[in-house]
Amino acid sequence: MPRQSASLDLATPQRIAETALRIVDQDGYTALSFRTLAAALDISVAALQRRCTDLAGLLDLVTDQLAARLPQIPADADWVSATEQRFSALYELLTAHPGLVALRGARPWLGPQLLKRLVEPQLADFLKAGMTPEAAMVTYRRLYLLTLGSASFVDHRNPKTAQTATRQALAALDPEEFPELTGHLSAILPAMVDHEIYYGALRQLIQAAAPARTGAEGSGR
Repeated sequence: MPRQSASLDLATPQRIAETALRIVDQDGYTALSFRTLAAALDISVAALQRRCTDLAGLLDLVTDQLAARLPQIPADADWVSATEQRFSALYELLTAHPGLVALRGARPWLGPQLLKRLVEPQLADFLKAGMTPEAAMVTYRRLYLLTLGSASFVDHRNPKTAQTATRQALAALDPEEFPELTGHLSAILPAMVDHEIYYGALRQLIQAAAPARTGAEGSGR
């Protein structure tokens, strides 16, 4: 019993999350398992499972601990500035940990920290700015999908690797069949890893969501 208690003391949610994230960041997402994580924590697999039953539970724990790093924007902040700050911070978290994004796949990010620091205050800001609940939800969804999608398809920690893979794929194409793709490498390759593409799109969506313009878009697709 004392040994079990000691193991559980070592397996705090914060320590589990930090160690799992370090394994994924350093060794790749395929390196994460209950066995490797328990060994890194110096606890038993059974003790780890008592904290998070399965891989889904582990990923929920890790992402919620990570979401606690999102900024808490003052309630009186301008909604445009607050929106840009929140989603930029989410984008920076996601691009810093591409392995975690790959592991989570299509699983929704619904932990209490993300809901408290991003979703709830963002919807409140939209409603205070004059949006209808429907328009607020549509706008949030657009911003969230832009952010997640922009972070998901390129490992921004290794831009040269992403550009090399793109270059090799395009080099295999027939220039006569794909003249635009093969003829504009100087424009395509930088765009693959340019963060400003995300930030620019984020600002455009925020501007387009001004309450005076959302009435007709509340039921947008």
